[in-house]
Amino acid sequence: MKNSTLFSIIHTICDSKEVKGKKHQPFLDRLISNGHVLHFLLSQLYSKKENFDTIFSEMLELIIDSYIERHPSLLKRDQEKEQKGTWFLSNDLVGMSLYVDRFAGNLSEMPKKLDYLQNLGVNLLHLMPIFESPEGASDGGYAVSNYRVVDKRFGTIEDLKSLQQSLQEKNMYLMIDIVLNHTSNQHEWAQKARQGDVYYQDFYYTYNDRTIPDQMEKTMPEVFPESSPGSFSYDEKMNKWVMSVFHNYQWDLNFTNPQVLKAMLDTILFYANLGVDVLRIDAPAFIWKQMGTTCQNLPEAHIILQFIKIAVEIATPGMAILGEAIVAPKQIMEYFGKGFFTNHECDLAYNATQMALQWDALATADTRNMLANQSVILQKPLGSTWINYTRCHDDIGLGFEDYYIEQVGYNPYLHREYLKNYLGGRLITSPSSGDLFGVNPKTNDARISGTLASLCGLEKAIQKESAKDIQESIDKILLMQANSILLGGIPMLFYGDEFGYTNDYSYLEDAGKSYDNRWMHRPIIDWKKTLKIKQKGSVEYQVFKGLQNLIQIRKSNTVFADNNNVEWLESHNRSIVGFKRTWERKQVFCLFNYSPEPQELTYYVFNSVRPYTQELYNLCDASNIKIGKDKEHLSFKPYQFYILLVEM
Repeated sequence: MKNSTLFSIIHTICDSKEVKGKKHQPFLDRLISNGHVLHFLLSQLYSKKENFDTIFSEMLELIIDSYIERHPSLLKRDQEKEQKGTWFLSNDLVGMSLYVDRFAGNLSEMPKKLDYLQNLGVNLLHLMPIFESPEGASDGGYAVSNYRVVDKRFGTIEDLKSLQQSLQEKNMYLMIDIVLNHTSNQHEWAQKARQGDVYYQDFYYTYNDRTIPDQMEKTMPEVFPESSPGSFSYDEKMNKWVMSVFHNYQWDLNFTNPQVLKAMLDTILFYANLGVDVLRIDAPAFIWKQMGTTCQNLPEAHIILQFIKIAVEIATPGMAILGEAIVAPKQIMEYFGKGFFTNHECDLAYNATQMALQWDALATADTRNMLANQSVILQKPLGSTWINYTRCHDDIGLGFEDYYIEQVGYNPYLHREYLKNYLGGRLITSPSSGDLFGVNPKTNDARISGTLASLCGLEKAIQKESAKDIQESIDKILLMQANSILLGGIPMLFYGDEFGYTNDYSYLEDAGKSYDNRWMHRPIIDWKKTLKIKQKGSVEYQVFKGLQNLIQIRKSNTVFADNNNVEWLESHNRSIVGFKRTWERKQVFCLFNYSPEPQELTYYVFNSVRPYTQELYNLCDASNIKIGKDKEHLSFKPYQFYILLVEM
């Protein structure tokens, strides 16, 4: 389409909606400068459709209408974020991910918990799925039956708006999920498809027989081989086979149909206009399917994400996009966008590889695999950022590449077997109380469930009533959290971890959850237990205060903002790993001992700052450390870490 034609269409639609004049100029500038990009991306997906021009015009109208509907307070917030630069790169941001019902009961109770979160230092609140999903077939809320109605278990849409207002007043931020890949089979679209409505049957991948499903399953890996083998399910009411990659009650949306993209973009912009600051797109790697492929990480999935991002930048620029792509490191990089679309796809991504590498180091007391993988992780483009975490609501996968395991001298298969047995608590010598999840009997692949505290040995230590083991477990918890909090990106705590919650086995008594052991690390919070954070000497006090201190250190030093200023160090000690961060004449060394034994590190690692100082300031305990000669060593206790600052 010629620019003149495109601009004519834009002006015609804007004039008809009275979007013109100085008041709307910033929006018009964004729309006009990005209109050709929107057209290009949409044409990559649907140009062969006879009604492509109509499809494009409808998308433009949707974007313009969403801008018109944006509340003045949100327009002002957009401007404030723009003035900060790339606001989500700030060292001031610290998040917590939680289930509303298991944390606070319901949405109306959440505002009462904000002071607690602020006391810890959390100012970005990630609410796990809160929209309507069928009880007993919800996949923790990821089987959505209505994208616009808050599930009655959590409250109402008005409760959500009230919480957003409370957050905004406290200068806190809101993050929620959207499930793009699939809906519940109870969604209105699925129900109409079951009733024979061909229009809505085209919203999904439906087939009269097994011919195409059989061909596709030859190359599609199983996501949940234990509980939901295969990628297609037979629906008796519709008398068709339907793609259901995750569970049989989750029907995959067919994005080859442009009406699906339009409907989901409408929902995304609806969430933006609720005041959502970060939108977490669940499982974006799966959103485009093609015969003869794994149906994951396909080029069209990236085009869809780029189209969504450009639309958001135009209509609701204050909302950032987080892509939940739990894939190999090289593939994760693609979700930040490439070439022209660098930083115009996903603003944030989960640093899943680093998370897994931390567990690898803790289980083996060997950090070489962590260090080896950084050459890929550091390729993240400036202007985007990571979500760093020790664990989340999901299982822990061991997604680092075989090549790097081999590089440090291990057999990849045997190495992963050891990690599964150690973290899964299957070794007599292991302090961990985790369990295996998603075991694939064909490949023996598996992931790991368990809270941070239980995986770090606290559960067994309490059972043994061993003060030494309890303290060691606390040291491990804080070591793991320190790595996540101090590394480049936004640290995301998982609720309960802030005061050492161990596995919650009550899920076994719930038929809707008992088949999924991930619920053991999704605890129901006992708020009486949280009072222990005020009892000096208690486990809860030590974990909470330790985290509080780490968060304060992060927020007090701009060196921890994500300016791609991480340089990993060669420690010459396989149990110690560290990185250096430099910004505005400040340099900080973050050093971590993943060993249960005392270790030593040569002072050679500080050679870059010797011309400026002979002393380092330890931010952990406000002490000074003299830099010794190269042949001398800095001593580490088991699981100790240092945060050493130099002003140059």
